[in-house]
Amino acid sequence: MHLAGSSEHVLHDKDDVTHLLILRFQQMLADGILTPGCKLPPERELAGHFNVARSSLRQALKVLQIMGVITQKVGDGSYLNRDASSVLAVPMEFLFLLDDTSVQELTELRLLMEPAIAGKAAERATSADIALLRKSIADLESSERDRVKLVASDLLFHRTIFQASGNRLTTRLFQTIHRAMLNMIMVTSQLVDLEHTLAFHKPILIAIEQRDAEEASRLMAAHLIDANNLLAQSREQDKSRILRDHMAANTLDLKKKPKTSVKALHPRGARRRATRGAETT
Repeated sequence: MHLAGSSEHVLHDKDDVTHLLILRFQQMLADGILTPGCKLPPERELAGHFNVARSSLRQALKVLQIMGVITQKVGDGSYLNRDASSVLAVPMEFLFLLDDTSVQELTELRLLMEPAIAGKAAERATSADIALLRKSIADLESSERDRVKLVASDLLFHRTIFQASGNRLTTRLFQTIHRAMLNMIMVTSQLVDLEHTLAFHKPILIAIEQRDAEEASRLMAAHLIDANNLLAQSREQDKSRILRDHMAANTLDLKKKPKTSVKALHPRGARRRATRGAETT
């Protein structure tokens, strides 16, 4: 498939590029230029057609892969997923929304559904699902100095479990809440070291591999409770820091204020009246 480029302006901002690609994919699907399941043109051709930097394009393609729009095959290229039309049919605000969703609401929702989803994944995961889970953990292990890769690998692990449950609605649900989950993972990834996350992910993978639905469900619940506790601790630390900063700022202001003199407390006329009053008594 050949795509012709046009504009001289090259976008570099990754969020702009991702939004642009989604809009273009929507239009190209509607026009019949792209069809579900088709192989996408090479990166160089795509970058030229969309007028974006190749480095930004690669990052945007990673986001689209996590969303479930495309599948990237090493040494082969990128393919548009069969259900890409339905994913891209979701209004843009729903693909990038939930920035206003509170962490408590998201954690509660995840605790309600994700342990059960992990249990279903243990029952229904295909060999391809398990291979993808293993890859997400391998990527996580090699991401210590690459936070983007760390967060993407963590999110891919959870996305694959949603997908492995074998229920199309859970896959669609992930596509709706993925942005809020991404924000949550970005926060928790800064609160613990890499080994802490791996200590939860690896046993969940083992339980799914062993088809132990009950254990997979229990381990996922423990993982989410731990994340919730980390976030609660972070909120308390933030509150304490804000209070300390506020008190320190007020103390500094008090030190800067000049001491009030006796003259200021007793204007000249008032002091004279007080003196005269004292003389007449």
